[in-house]
Amino acid sequence: MAIFHMKLKSHKKGQAADRSRYIAREGKYANYADDVVTEGHGNLPAVANGDPLAVWKSADKNERANGCASREQEIALPNELDTQDHVAIVMEYIERSNSGKPYQFAIHRSIGKLSQQPNTHVHLLESDRIQDQIDRPLDQIFRRFNPDHPERGGCRKESGGRNPATLRQEVQAKRELMAGIINAKLEARGHSARVDHRSLKEQGIEREPERHLGPGKVRNMLAEEKLAFVKKREQAK
Repeated sequence: MAIFHMKLKSHKKGQAADRSRYIAREGKYANYADDVVTEGHGNLPAVANGDPLAVWKSADKNERANGCASREQEIALPNELDTQDHVAIVMEYIERSNSGKPYQFAIHRSIGKLSQQPNTHVHLLESDRIQDQIDRPLDQIFRRFNPDHPERGGCRKESGGRNPATLRQEVQAKRELMAGIINAKLEARGHSARVDHRSLKEQGIEREPERHLGPGKVRNMLAEEKLAFVKKREQAK
């Protein structure tokens, strides 16, 4: 059964490059490289020479102290669809939601510790900095935007000047957009399954959201406990 899961995180200065390595399974994360299905990037400044990690390193170094160096979306992709469809979903979502900001993504497919089913999802890492037609050194891109003389400052931040309520609405719009893209693809492939971006409460479902079990918790569970947890999950669907 297809499920909807979208988790959004903001990464402070000093965290962006590490998330890039995690997504690409590089450096200390290389042992997990087998779960990478495909990866890609776009809207990089020319000075980055096609290397997204160079962008995130510069963000970590040059963003203001309390600024957001990157934003990450982790989105589940339905097992009813194949890799080609997953890539098409991700690229359509990026095309419709990204307004010219540098991005990097990777689709991961691991096997669930409890369900033993494929856990296919995409990690999408984005900058807040909208690229324009001005050629800037990497370190300048993440400086404060200068509205009077744009060439003297950094790139404008998409989140600049918007209040929390507006930002929450934009998050909800992204969730709805992705659910719509997934459902359209499921329908096109003849599947009856659909996802719903709304919360359980908004859907009129009276049950608590499933709590996340970390690897350590799962590792220490008895076989009977794992079976009972999976059975309870199936009954809740």
